[in-house]
Amino acid sequence: MRVHILDDWFDTLRGLPSFAKLDGHEVTVWTDHVEDVDSLVKRLADAEALVLFRERTQVTRDLLERLPNLRLISQRGVYPHVDVAACTDHGVAFCSKIPSGGAPNHAAAELTWALILAGMRDLPGQMASVKAGRWQSGVGKTLRGRRLGLYGYGRIARLVAGYARAFGMEVTWWASKEGRARAQAQGETIAENRQAFFAEADVVSLHLRLKPATRGIITAQDLAAMQSGALLVNTSRAGLIAPGALLQALNAGCPGKAAIDVFDTEPLTDSSDPLLTHPNLIATPHIGFVTEDEFDLQFADIYDQVNAFALGVPTNVVNPEVSG
Repeated sequence: MRVHILDDWFDTLRGLPSFAKLDGHEVTVWTDHVEDVDSLVKRLADAEALVLFRERTQVTRDLLERLPNLRLISQRGVYPHVDVAACTDHGVAFCSKIPSGGAPNHAAAELTWALILAGMRDLPGQMASVKAGRWQSGVGKTLRGRRLGLYGYGRIARLVAGYARAFGMEVTWWASKEGRARAQAQGETIAENRQAFFAEADVVSLHLRLKPATRGIITAQDLAAMQSGALLVNTSRAGLIAPGALLQALNAGCPGKAAIDVFDTEPLTDSSDPLLTHPNLIATPHIGFVTEDEFDLQFADIYDQVNAFALGVPTNVVNPEVSG
């Protein structure tokens, strides 16, 4: 099959062991990001299979109706960026493995912990200070004895909880009613209520999937309840926080600081963006899953889906009404 891979910005995939799974296919790897539909149509004109790099490119009805050769889209994880109905209408099989019960994303959990350390010890500020010849720039906070609030009782959050306990932190939870019940059944500490969860934590870290029910679930009121010395961490999705609420909260001083890996617009290349430039924001460019190890794991599954489709036995098909 003629397979096109989008948005491999650092041309990483060809150097990983899993890439050999595409031997026998005609593979084109695109290492830049294009949003213009006309440009995408031009470069994908002969594509029979399209491999997506997470949510970096939106797959719209307008795009699909102009790609008559396309038969398959293969990716991994959730898919708010893909118009599944349009895939079905245009006879394109959409395959996406959503891990359940398997290994958690260690890369994302590790970055979460790195941001917690960076925020509580103001590592970016201290590093900038010493490089500028000013030596120390302030005083940080020790993690031991402080409280970490984890919102969402999923696999990544449970990994982060383990890191926190190794550092001597107290861990409390908030989640959906079902999530809180699971956590409580496993002996975890649930906050007395939602307001107390935000108000009593020294660090709050978000670990929810973005879907209609969770979009904007973190409100301005939630953030305003946080302590002025607290840290908010978000390595999940920007859309979990109500539009404009994080910037408003930082301007108001509650929480005092945020460390985030996700933005409403990605890639965010506007160096004057008011949130990005806020003095109390630590930011990374959505690198929670950006490690060679995680890429190799995830794309092995994606390539397996391509090969299964080529053999006439497609797997993880989201729209099974489309025949391979």
